[in-house]
Amino acid sequence: MYDTASVGDRIVVEATIVDHGRRQGEVLEVLGRDTEQLRYRVRWSDGSESLFIPGPDAHIQRA
Repeated sequence: MYDTASVGDRIVVEATIVDHGRRQGEVLEVLGRDTEQLRYRVRWSDGSESLFIPGPDAHIQRA
């Protein structure tokens, strides 16, 4: 089971392709907490924002 992040936590996505670095971002909003489809609005380290559905290559760094 994936651990649920909170606003202010960081999501870290490990590279699945050789020579590609980690992707890191700050959780801005938690969406779908009461549904089957947990997702987050994340501001990534490059400044972009997106909706993110966590997979097995993602983990949380607590704020």
